[in-house]
Amino acid sequence: MKPPVTNRDQAKARARELRVEFGASGTPISHAEARERVAAELGYRHWNIASARLSNEPEVPLQVGDLMAGRYLKQPFTGRVPGGRELAGGAAYDITIGFDEAVDAVDFESLSNLRTQVQITVSEAGSCLPHERRPAAHAVEQTGAGAV
Repeated sequence: MKPPVTNRDQAKARARELRVEFGASGTPISHAEARERVAAELGYRHWNIASARLSNEPEVPLQVGDLMAGRYLKQPFTGRVPGGRELAGGAAYDITIGFDEAVDAVDFESLSNLRTQVQITVSEAGSCLPHERRPAAHAVEQTGAGAV
């Protein structure tokens, strides 16, 4: 499953993919036709409308409902994003991660603190930002269907 198209650059990339797919199947299409097909896939009447609408939408590293996998406090996890909010006009995001299985937040054998969800701050690029109480980033996330 391909990630959803949310901005103009992704739409252009999808148009290039369509040209390759159609060319490989023996039915080459023009770049303009590929863009029109992408616009139709996205529910727009034609490329100009899609391009105008998509150009104003920011690229968000994570969306509510996205699958996630990675490491939290050096432990592997899988889960979903049940919520989040934009910070500083899109420069960063507060993301809540709901773990599929609880993750122990304590690195000590005789003590345990299982967490079923955490809130992290991620940059515009999607990498975890350090927090004042945690000088080093505490989560390394990988998103998308291929990560889970």
